[in-house]
Amino acid sequence: MKTLARALLVATMLVVSVPGTADASHAWGPYHWARTSNPFTVVLVDGVSAEWDAYLSQASSDWSRSRVLDTTISSSSVNVRSCKPPKGQVSVCSAAYGNNGWLGLATISVSGTHITSGSVKVNDTYYASGSRYDTAAWRALVMCQEIGHTFGLDHQDEDFDNANLGTCMDFTDEPGTNQHPNRHDFQQLETIYDHLDASTTLASAEGPDGPGKGRGGHRWGRAVRFDTDGEPTVFVRELRGGGTIVRFVIWAR
Repeated sequence: MKTLARALLVATMLVVSVPGTADASHAWGPYHWARTSNPFTVVLVDGVSAEWDAYLSQASSDWSRSRVLDTTISSSSVNVRSCKPPKGQVSVCSAAYGNNGWLGLATISVSGTHITSGSVKVNDTYYASGSRYDTAAWRALVMCQEIGHTFGLDHQDEDFDNANLGTCMDFTDEPGTNQHPNRHDFQQLETIYDHLDASTTLASAEGPDGPGKGRGGHRWGRAVRFDTDGEPTVFVRELRGGGTIVRFVIWAR
């Protein structure tokens, strides 16, 4: 039985079309960083508290095992409330964002099919002492997954009842073996970045806020995909003047 009280992980992006459901592939539509060579480097701007530093460092190290990309952590200042990223970089922030239902939030902005910036928020409201989420395993999964979204990755699986796939890009109730990327994540990154671009959207080391409260509602748009529990996992909202906001959700039971 599902419990009524849930928290969630959310990934959002500003796009011009809605990506299809990931199957064997778990690319987040056609979206990727433009770059002129591989491997390329994504700058992660550190806006997290001391409690999250080790998890940010671990996620950066994990994802840098990819053959096509590296990450580096920058200590540039960032407003943790808005977590607005510098152009060409990804801001990673932690704060008590409130009892609004989400554990983590990833956002990417795109121009055409190219990612131009990204942000990750982890919601300290749900990691208070004594919370079921105040564990090393949950913190590692959330940080790893949300950063993975900013490279163009979707979830590998959205069924809570399936066996763990050994990747942070997998829905689970038990994050013990789902704290790091797995081989399929790295293979998917190689597929996403198997071409080069004429220019880059990346910046060297020299978004929008999170969703509304509850399980979506009108501020999240219409639900277009559901998990095996019947919960909506993808919402779409059309913007005035063109464009679309797509939000990917993983529910923790």
